[in-house]
Amino acid sequence: MDVKTALYGELEEEIYMDQPEGFVAHGNERKVCKLVKSLYGLKQAPKQWHEKFDQTILAFGFTVNENDKCIYCKVKGDRIIILCLYVDDILLIGSCIEIITETKSFLKNKFEMKDMGEADVILGIKLIRSTDGIAISQSHYVEKILEKFGYQNSGIAKTPYDSSVALFKNESGLGCTTKLARYTSCPDKTHWGTLDRVLRYLKGTVSLAIHYGRFPAVLEGYSDASWIAKNSGSNGCSGYVFTLGGGAVSWKSAKQTLITQSTFEAELCALDTTGTEAEWLFGLLSQLPISNHNCKGEKS
Repeated sequence: MDVKTALYGELEEEIYMDQPEGFVAHGNERKVCKLVKSLYGLKQAPKQWHEKFDQTILAFGFTVNENDKCIYCKVKGDRIIILCLYVDDILLIGSCIEIITETKSFLKNKFEMKDMGEADVILGIKLIRSTDGIAISQSHYVEKILEKFGYQNSGIAKTPYDSSVALFKNESGLGCTTKLARYTSCPDKTHWGTLDRVLRYLKGTVSLAIHYGRFPAVLEGYSDASWIAKNSGSNGCSGYVFTLGGGAVSWKSAKQTLITQSTFEAELCALDTTGTEAEWLFGLLSQLPISNHNCKGEKS
């Protein structure tokens, strides 16, 4: 579901604004307007909207996930529903259509909503349903990128990066976490060639997707580290991936913030980062009442 306007937040401070152009009150041109509700562009707007929604949905019997304040759950007998909020977009996942319909009716009564029907594309990610699970894909987005830069008929690269190609920082470059992003301030032909390889790799993998099945219903995590890789500076890199239902649910690769003296120390740093993420994921999942339910999903 989509909230047509998120201007439901109540302001806690007195805020005034100039009269909008074209709507200036005749004879009161020197006066200003006092805001009664939150307005787009205000620093307070996101916070006030979330507080308003939080109070409303909790009063309806939902409980908030303490590890992610934008996830709410409700258990009513043998029926459950999970609500995910992203700004003013809402995703509903329920064990039956009745509890989804009931929640939709409540939300429509409280806010001006637009029902988008069954979830198809969420935040640029396409959902693909099948009898053995569900998959997520960004093929439509990749195709747009390839078309934009004229790579529809380009050759295909089997890997996204050639580790034998040395990338050097320009003296004025900004240090970012990904390889190419470290050289955006002053790229040379080597960097453009590497970017070309990434796009050609995407062309060859455009049909791939991450598939999630019912099993294994266990959160699994993998951690790794590289210590002082060639031409990467004095910091090692940490990486991890967590899978659930056979598909990746969380992953990260970044330069370590510490300078390590050995592979062992680099691995320990990676494990620390992985452990922090594992703890957060465990807390998130343990508060979802989904262990013995078959859930359907709808986007509103």
